[in-house]
Amino acid sequence: INFSNVMKHELRVKHDVMAHVHAFGDQCPSAKPIIHLGATSAFVQDNTDLILIKNGLNILLKKLVNIIDALAFFAKNNRDIITLGFTHYQPAQLTTVGKRACLWLQDFIIDLEDTEYRTNNLRFRGAKGTIGTQNSFMALFGNNEEKVKLLDSEIAREMGFDKTFPITGQIYPRKTDSQISDVLSGIAQSAHKFANDIRLLQNLREIEEPFGKKQIGSSAMPYKRNPMRCERITSLARYIICNGMNSDFTSGSQWLERTLDDSANRRLVIPETFLATDAVLNIVLGVVKGLVVYPKVIGRHVDKELPFMASENILMETVKAGGDRQKIHEKIRKYSMEAATLMKETGTDNDLLDRIRKDDDFAKIRDRLSNILNPKNFIGRAPKQVDEFITTVVRPILKKYKGLLGVEVDFKV
Repeated sequence: INFSNVMKHELRVKHDVMAHVHAFGDQCPSAKPIIHLGATSAFVQDNTDLILIKNGLNILLKKLVNIIDALAFFAKNNRDIITLGFTHYQPAQLTTVGKRACLWLQDFIIDLEDTEYRTNNLRFRGAKGTIGTQNSFMALFGNNEEKVKLLDSEIAREMGFDKTFPITGQIYPRKTDSQISDVLSGIAQSAHKFANDIRLLQNLREIEEPFGKKQIGSSAMPYKRNPMRCERITSLARYIICNGMNSDFTSGSQWLERTLDDSANRRLVIPETFLATDAVLNIVLGVVKGLVVYPKVIGRHVDKELPFMASENILMETVKAGGDRQKIHEKIRKYSMEAATLMKETGTDNDLLDRIRKDDDFAKIRDRLSNILNPKNFIGRAPKQVDEFITTVVRPILKKYKGLLGVEVDFKV
């Protein structure tokens, strides 16, 4: 393609498709009289966009599969590391690092399912004519409707689509762009959640994103290990999520058979949203493969909060041993409040157990306190949930897409 010649024509005619038509005519003079016959700009641009969207979804799907594979590996390896679970970013109950990773994993699996659905159900515009009535093709084929319908389906098949929109105006429904942007937004939401969680955990020094030996965290503070990869993920993810509103507004603002206020907008929005999503998935994969877990720090945090979490179990065991439920409940409440206040005001360790051990009302369970406070008693089915999730949900996906595994990502991203 002689793009400089195309540019000259576009400066003259102010129309991108016709500029190409004239440039092609210059290069292929014998074809010039019939180039673009019966077609419209939307025939070229919209069908091309649908091809690019489908190709783009397949690229993202490949990267989603590899993220799912990497997160499953991480979850399996860390299924038994007991950690604090948080609600409202306050210590709640115990879970495991692997179980928490399955939350991230499940989000990306939902994205994979959405990507599959939209890819498999993406329709081609086909040969619909200027405003969707196929009038020009009826004229070309002497009003032979079967030939016009066959042309529509054969063009779609040639371009890799097994179905076309049965009805269009001049353009394919811009609702399709909105649906695709929802998929990309969903991926961005999952990535944002994952990256935010890692940023929180890195502050706790429990889990860190990869950090190069010569990497500089801050120009002013040499000791800093800023989570810049996860910060970049959340930054780009926000852009992707907000970009989706453009497609939503464009879908709802088309006049009758078509207006042109979609064109300049979507020429930016569609490719840039795909590119940003692609970049986010690259960084996510690099982060997942390089995550560093610090079990001793995690264990220290568990030990600090465990006495509070075990308070209900201590209550039940004491009552079973003959204690008064209401009296014991009040004592544990009082001791818990005192211990928490001391921890916050003086920075000392949690002394709740010491207070309980010194109280004769708990004498009958003193020798069992260590067993009661075993962290494994407070994680429910977390490790088994990891195993079951990977076996029943993840492995069938990885088996289905075995040929897509092994994508290389630049860890320096």
